[in-house]
Amino acid sequence: MGFPENFLWGGATAANQCEGGYDADGRGLANVDVVPWGSDRFPIITGELEHLAFDDKHFYPAKEAIDMYHHYKEDIALFAEMGFKTYRLSIGWTRIFPNGDENEPNEAGLAFYEDLFKECHKYGIEPLVTITHFDCPIHLIKKYGGWKNRKLLGFYENLVRVLFTRFKDLVKYWLTFNEINMILHAPFMGAGLVFEEGEDHELAKYTAAHHELVASALATKIGHEINPENKIGCMMAAGVYYPYSCRPGDNWAAYEEMREESYLIDVQARGEYPRHFLKKLERLGIELPILDGDLEILKAHTVDFISFSYYSTRVAVGKDNDEVEVTSGNIFDSVKNPYLEASEWGWQIDPLGFRTTINMLYDRYQKPLFVVENGLGAVDVPDEAGYVVDDYRIDYLAKHIAAMRDAIELDGVEMWGYTTWGCIDLVSAGTGEMKKRYGFIYVDRDNAGVGTLKRTPKKSFDWYKQVIATNGEIL
Repeated sequence: MGFPENFLWGGATAANQCEGGYDADGRGLANVDVVPWGSDRFPIITGELEHLAFDDKHFYPAKEAIDMYHHYKEDIALFAEMGFKTYRLSIGWTRIFPNGDENEPNEAGLAFYEDLFKECHKYGIEPLVTITHFDCPIHLIKKYGGWKNRKLLGFYENLVRVLFTRFKDLVKYWLTFNEINMILHAPFMGAGLVFEEGEDHELAKYTAAHHELVASALATKIGHEINPENKIGCMMAAGVYYPYSCRPGDNWAAYEEMREESYLIDVQARGEYPRHFLKKLERLGIELPILDGDLEILKAHTVDFISFSYYSTRVAVGKDNDEVEVTSGNIFDSVKNPYLEASEWGWQIDPLGFRTTINMLYDRYQKPLFVVENGLGAVDVPDEAGYVVDDYRIDYLAKHIAAMRDAIELDGVEMWGYTTWGCIDLVSAGTGEMKKRYGFIYVDRDNAGVGTLKRTPKKSFDWYKQVIATNGEIL
């Protein structure tokens, strides 16, 4: 049986991590542009350190990234050579509305994406488009406070209405927000939040999350109205939590962590807040800014499918257990799992955990799934010709694809497609590095922005081409 006949194989990127051209053709400035490489990156993306403009003290990798803005035809041709059925990409909000609150869109930005989508269709590649992949216009942060302000719903509604209308005949698979649960971990990156002194962080995050949830439901409503053929999904950073031990406290901690990470998708997929979350807000003394009609909109316009990223599982520990070691290198806190190997950045490698995560999501929501990020960030060392022998990446992906096949074939999960993360080397969202590479295609650029930007297929390029050609039969 294996993978379905029409399974959508492909790869994924994000505008802010690959496009560059930060000021090209009328594009405005976004939160993701001003996040630098270096030690200040983490306090900025978490909203603890206000940083809303470029300075001379930092290097900003998103300014140029891998310059896909000027290389997209070359890059899409390489994706086509691998046999991609789909290409997941995102829209740069500030290419369409440079400040975010304009009445009329920027035609140059729309024309860029229209041409990009047409280039995909030229090769039979179906675009899978993330409307907002961490992008929030700087103007909306400075003037309105980002997603804390309900006015962003109207600006987002303008954006999606323009996109669904303009690209009605070019795109049918859409995601409303990338890794929406990232608001809880990196709120500046996830929702443009900068915390003021004395501000209630939890209230700010849950308020912004509510606004994004209503915006997502509105987008789903508008997308279905403009084209009933549209398939609109949500997206979460996924990965099951294991209890550190069989002591009840550890088990409860893992259960609580999983519910906390899932509550946003619960709303998008089921149409209502889970009762455990509302009880939590009661205990915290937090009242969500729910206006008349919000709950009805959430209930009436749930998503068509669930998409998610998966890189690793996590380990939770109860408050009564302090004999543990925490992993490094990830936005998500986790206790180190002694039974798993880890990547060079401390991400624990767990193919069986991938199958568990897939089943957990399918059991929870009973909606089709789409894996839109999965991959291994590693230091690649090219030879004199620029060629990379990345057997470690092939091994990682082969084992994860086999686990996904088991979830489909043995467990009966309905899965629409699979796009590896960073199908071409790009800037890391977490660290801002180029040396943390995920792609099948090596891009000559280093952490400091030095390099020719030359594209060179790696060994994994031909391997993935074979995987797609055999519909996952040969790994």
